[in-house]
Amino acid sequence: MSALYMIVGLVVALGVLVTFHEFGHFWVARRCGVKVLRFSVGFGTPLVRWHDRQGTEFVVAAIPLGGYVKMLDEREGDVPSELLDQAFNRKSVFQRIAIVSAGPVANFLLAILFFWVLAMLGSQQIKPVIGSIIADSPAALGGLAAGQEVVAVDGKAVEGWNGVNLQLVRRLGETGELSVSVLDPGSSVPVIHQLQLKAWLKSADNPDPIAGLGIQPWRPAIAPVLAELDEKGPAKAAGLKVGDRLLSVDGQAVEDWQQVVDKVRARPEARVVLAIERDGQRQDITLTLAAKGEGKARAGYLGAGVSGGQWPADMLRKISYGPVDAVGEALSRTWSMSLLTLDSLKKMVLGQLSVKNLSGPITIAKVAGASAQSGVGDFLHFLAYLSISLGVLNLLPIPVLDGGHLLFYVVEWVRGRPLSERVQAWGMQIGISLVVGVMLLALVNDLSRL
Repeated sequence: MSALYMIVGLVVALGVLVTFHEFGHFWVARRCGVKVLRFSVGFGTPLVRWHDRQGTEFVVAAIPLGGYVKMLDEREGDVPSELLDQAFNRKSVFQRIAIVSAGPVANFLLAILFFWVLAMLGSQQIKPVIGSIIADSPAALGGLAAGQEVVAVDGKAVEGWNGVNLQLVRRLGETGELSVSVLDPGSSVPVIHQLQLKAWLKSADNPDPIAGLGIQPWRPAIAPVLAELDEKGPAKAAGLKVGDRLLSVDGQAVEDWQQVVDKVRARPEARVVLAIERDGQRQDITLTLAAKGEGKARAGYLGAGVSGGQWPADMLRKISYGPVDAVGEALSRTWSMSLLTLDSLKKMVLGQLSVKNLSGPITIAKVAGASAQSGVGDFLHFLAYLSISLGVLNLLPIPVLDGGHLLFYVVEWVRGRPLSERVQAWGMQIGISLVVGVMLLALVNDLSRL
């Protein structure tokens, strides 16, 4: 993936989400009669600026990592007497609550819009048919078998592996029973299996829920014929060429590319002998595998790839919605992802999930670039998920975030008077410390993934 995709993807993603978030604050503030002094997308040196007829300055600044809406407020400077009725602090508590909550609400509305478009565009899903089961895994102990099609997880119907994965993510770090409904080959009657979970994938840095159950999805066999080589990888350095067919790895015959992948990943930095067929002739090539990742994620790397296999038509299903049904699907997905984000945060606080799952700007940039390179649909998915995350995080009751301000205003509404400036200042200091601490942790996680 090129750096250009990463940079452009990140700038576009943050630009769209931040602009929409701040526009929510701006739009409601105007409706409540508050004078908006500045609407800025980005921080630092202004690159472009202009004023509208109401005197608001609009700015596009050099650092595209956020934005803000500055309103007339007596707490931030002197306000002329003729403009006092337009000051934010002079508005009723309910108006201030509306203005502050409008930013996160705008992010949820944007996610709904993206999901609505995606639902109408439709998607092609791979049937969640089990290819194989790892011995002594939760799936094996629960009675799941190769050839079965997963139709529901915890009572929630699923259409493809994406749906299965989403339902499983909800159970990360938990102990208890996981209900999986499957169809046996040739049957139309679902059978429910109960899988036992115990602090499931609690310590995993980058959990793979499907593999964590011991399930390997069915896929078409792919011949181990090399179609691409990493110019800096071990395969290229050892003299392997595009078109070579791998016959064995350390004397163990391989007929499918996945067999090669499994053997390579299990042996980081190991010296291996590959038997290949080139131009009808058999050759043995010895090379040392590279290693990628750290800790439990450390895996062997060959630096070679093959062309994808052809999926049978009966293993694919097209899912799309009309304009009306797409609204319900968009609302459902936004609600589900919002709850999942909150649940994941709760599990991190309680220690049920590793805090190494937190991601910072580097990871966001990489995902933005990868999704932008994959196509419009993937990029819209990414924007929808990121918009939901932004909305949920901003509603957390932490001072300096929108949710912290909402907390102060709700307390003011209940008490009939605002909290003292001293208490609010303490809250802001605590909030800043928490936010900076989380940002540093996320950045450390990003750097460790590199």
